[in-house]
Amino acid sequence: MTDTLLRNVRVIDGSGAAPFAAEVLVSGNRIKALARRPATLAAAPDAVVVDGGGATLMPGLVEAHAHPSFINTPSSPALGEVPPEEHTLLTAKFAGLLLDHGFTALHSAASAKPRLDVVVRNAINAGDIVGPRMLAASLEMTVTSGLGDVRLNHLHRETFAVVADGPEEFRRWARFFVREGVDILKINPSGDEGTPGSKAHMTVMTDAEVAAVAEVAVAHEKRMAAHARSAGAVKMCLRHGVDVIYHATLCDEEALDMLEAAKDRVFVAPTIGITWSAYKEAPVRGVALPDAVKRRFDNELVRGIDNMKALHRRGVRVLPGGDYGFAFNPMPRNARDMEHFVTLFGFTPMEAIVAATRLGGELMAAGAGPGETERGAVELGQVKEDFLADLLLVDGDPSIDVTILQDPARLVAIMKDGIFHKAPTPQRQARPLAAE
Repeated sequence: MTDTLLRNVRVIDGSGAAPFAAEVLVSGNRIKALARRPATLAAAPDAVVVDGGGATLMPGLVEAHAHPSFINTPSSPALGEVPPEEHTLLTAKFAGLLLDHGFTALHSAASAKPRLDVVVRNAINAGDIVGPRMLAASLEMTVTSGLGDVRLNHLHRETFAVVADGPEEFRRWARFFVREGVDILKINPSGDEGTPGSKAHMTVMTDAEVAAVAEVAVAHEKRMAAHARSAGAVKMCLRHGVDVIYHATLCDEEALDMLEAAKDRVFVAPTIGITWSAYKEAPVRGVALPDAVKRRFDNELVRGIDNMKALHRRGVRVLPGGDYGFAFNPMPRNARDMEHFVTLFGFTPMEAIVAATRLGGELMAAGAGPGETERGAVELGQVKEDFLADLLLVDGDPSIDVTILQDPARLVAIMKDGIFHKAPTPQRQARPLAAE
């Protein structure tokens, strides 16, 4: 594979350090060398030399709550109406679209059908289709009346969840998904404001049900992720070793303390994007929410913002990933979550970038199983020697204005595994040197 030398770039390395002028040499699928200016790097005679024209070189983005198979349907039951053949093609399409928008890695938060994530992940890894690196999830395992139970007594209907009641049913489904090849087992221990019988503050799975899935995850060295909005659900997940806690919006002080105590192991992704879209942008879409729903949304939004600020202060790894994939909160505008982190959670633009790059790389590497952590060395999320070459070349400085990353036209180049998915145009040649 030909080496690539990126000259005249201003590097955001993902560590949180200030940007600096540098050259970066990519060899194969890894970053071979990095030299801060005025030092320069030598490259092989046949190396591709790219003048970055003073643009910003940074790690590729990691989507911590990805749903490439949700395909922007108007509702969750609509996912069940898509035939599996078309659904597979559309999942591949949306995975590729996220790569086009700078997301070089996806941590799935659930698949809409049992093997969609697995098949697309495998095809990407085999080089049969183009897409981000991807960790594949199961469907969401829920209880009767829980989030994802869209069944009707008189009519067959399905969506992104399987319904289980009791530990043996949860154990059986978890083993089924392991057999089908997932990386992540997803559970729904709490409700959601859009679920009539199980609201966000309700904890609807039992300890025994969560423990059953955890037993399977440990035995097969899989990770666990959970839809956990309620304080009770968060605490239950932490007791049973869940690795990735989605939402955590309604934490109480005990839950915050427990998350802080587990901060070296656990990740939190609040998915503020879907809450903001469902509530704040509902009037724009012509949706009139009932007053009771508005009150619950408002309570969750206010408490969720306060809790994410508290977790950030406590050093818990809080990652962007906004549950994009429905018509009212569509892909590929996933990078908007980084703006929410700045405007709502009080992150600096650089802190939001670190959350979506370095911390995202840690998420992709981390694992639940006793053997997976040793195998899963962090290789993503930083512009650093020996790290995988998943890189973005950006027109402008996202550490000043993170909204730049929402505009694919500002992504001058996108590299995954040392290969340009989007190559820079010749017009970037002969620009002024990047500022120190």
